[in-house]
Amino acid sequence: MAVAEVISKANMSDAEWQTRVDLAMLYRVLAKYRMTDLIYTHLTARVPGEPNHFLINPLGSMFEEITASSLVKLDMDGNVVGPEAEFIFAGYCIHSAVYIARPDVMCVTHTHTRATVAVSAMECGLLPLSQHSLFPLYSMAYHDYEGPANDLAERESLAEHLGDKMNMMLKNHGTLSAGRTIPEAFELTYYFDTSCQIQVDALASGQVSEIPPEIVAEGHRQYKKRFDTGQTGQRAWAALRRQLDREGADYAT
Repeated sequence: MAVAEVISKANMSDAEWQTRVDLAMLYRVLAKYRMTDLIYTHLTARVPGEPNHFLINPLGSMFEEITASSLVKLDMDGNVVGPEAEFIFAGYCIHSAVYIARPDVMCVTHTHTRATVAVSAMECGLLPLSQHSLFPLYSMAYHDYEGPANDLAERESLAEHLGDKMNMMLKNHGTLSAGRTIPEAFELTYYFDTSCQIQVDALASGQVSEIPPEIVAEGHRQYKKRFDTGQTGQRAWAALRRQLDREGADYAT
């Protein structure tokens, strides 16, 4: 791996270790669903009880290689907390923008899968073409492309455009999802990506039918009730954990 697994569980709180385990699991799940772009996208989680610290993947590691102990801990100024390690600066820029602006967010995902990038390049954005699409559209924002996210000045516009939303289409780039929990961030990410896949397939047919606005609105009312429970994604997450554990995945090391 790109970074030696030298971080000890004994040197951190139980809450941080559990967050590391869950975030490493998230990397493995997205690898399983092929939501990767070699080593160039990133998933992060805020450290519980440490609002100015978050965890990110080490530079050079594939999603399927990430473990709890290999994750890099950063502060909001981009300083590594703990053993020296390299990380993707663009990831730090994008994710710190969200954590600084949104105290309620505990996990952020950023992907550029083939389908999400394709839809991000469409002027129409994500359309209500499927039941799946109503989930991300319930809380959707858009951010214009400003080039590779290597300028910290972009944090201001990223935060402004996200506002209080949970999903954001990064135009000509990919997607971002912000969850109050890691399972919630996963479910947002999964349905965002799936909705984009469906849209690309449907538009290729040349014949599409959008869901009527009143049905979209009713779907969003139902999703609001679901979000208000604070349990979004929990059951699917438990099932995914059982699946990974049956396969002998070593994410919790």
